[in-house]
Amino acid sequence: MSNLDDVAKLKVEFIERLGNADSLDSVNDLQIKYLGRKGILTAILKGLKDLPSEERKVIGAAANRVRIELEQIIKQAQEKFAYPEEISLFDPTLPGTSQKRGVIHIVNQVIEDICSIFQRMGFKIATGPNIETDYYNFGALNFPPDHPARDLQDTFFVEGDRLLRTHTTPVQSRYLEKNQPPIKIITPGICFRHEAISTRSHIAFHQVDGFLVDENVSMADLKGALVAFCKAFFGEDTKLKFRTHYFPFTEPSAEIDISCYLCSGKGCQVCKYSGWLEILGCGMIHPNVLEMAGIDSEKYTGYAFGMGVERPAMLKYKINDIRLFFNNDARFLRQFE
Repeated sequence: MSNLDDVAKLKVEFIERLGNADSLDSVNDLQIKYLGRKGILTAILKGLKDLPSEERKVIGAAANRVRIELEQIIKQAQEKFAYPEEISLFDPTLPGTSQKRGVIHIVNQVIEDICSIFQRMGFKIATGPNIETDYYNFGALNFPPDHPARDLQDTFFVEGDRLLRTHTTPVQSRYLEKNQPPIKIITPGICFRHEAISTRSHIAFHQVDGFLVDENVSMADLKGALVAFCKAFFGEDTKLKFRTHYFPFTEPSAEIDISCYLCSGKGCQVCKYSGWLEILGCGMIHPNVLEMAGIDSEKYTGYAFGMGVERPAMLKYKINDIRLFFNNDARFLRQFE
């Protein structure tokens, strides 16, 4: 082959044969036959040296153009056999790929459960800032500046008199300042304390506080509300024990234990073999707290209670490490979908 017609015929012949190719191997064979080191077009290019100068330029240019075209055609054919069009395999009748649905975190689920129980008793929800002032976190709750009770709560101070609230009780102080009795409120939220992280404690935790202020409110009202809550949340067979305690903002004060959810009161490592687990603190609102909020303590009385959220969640779902709530381990969280 030594003229332009031969080069053109070679191109037509190659395209016809490629059209009959039925596999990647047959395409590769044609590539070797025409464009390989001993291929037909390669032989033409090698034979250019024997042609006159003018013919060599014309035929050489035509042969190189054909070579480039054939290489592109071969590449397309190879891709077609190596990666068949996906649309030809698509079946619109097949079900789609399911997507995992997000769920409410277990801590938030428990907060919703607790709030729902108290809302059915007539309590309303109130919230407050996570960064509090020393006055609302301590002073308005009957903590004098040098009071030793401040040492009961290791505090993260931000700057000046601002700090990360150590409990949600400051919401009570803020609410009492702006509202007059009767008041019946619960205050869910996150709290912070500078504590060592362990299986039972964390620097961040959640709390639900509640308080009721009205005329003739007594300790019996407080006891009735908390007994009703514990039986609704933990089960009708749950036993309760009230123990005297101390809080600066309540007087008298108490802590409530429930029969251990894990051992049914028989005694285990979690309850330190006592059969009881402390779940919340409570008491009658101290008259000083009412007076600082501008409420007549001679006319009105009230009760208050506060509970952590993670502890009841651990008891109810038999979880032995509080850190699991904060580790974002999907294997743990999927159990509560």
